Amino acid sequence: MLYVIHAYDFTDAEALNRRMAVRPDHLEGVKKLKAGNNYVLGGALLNPEGQMFGSMMVVDFDTEEAMQQWLQNDPYVTGQVWEKIDVKPFRQAVV
Repeated sequence: MLYVIHAYDFTDAEALNRRMAVRPDHLEGVKKLKAGNNYVLGGALLNPEGQMFGSMMVVDFDTEEAMQQWLQNDPYVTGQVWEKIDVKPFRQAVV
């Protein structure tokens, strides 16, 4: 099952510093997702000034429980980078 995740960062003065501090660990985790065929695509959401304020990912997991287990252990969650996370099932259009 595919899931699209929109995650929005905290907006306090230290939010970007927390993001940058755990970003290497987050990206390392994404590499592991990719190796396990769970990563489809993703990246940073940018404001008009080009600054990161959140993330978007499409992931593929057998169950919602497996996806939630991964998500709750992602460094952007445990490191208090993402404040609001919206997860929806996703069906990719085949054209």
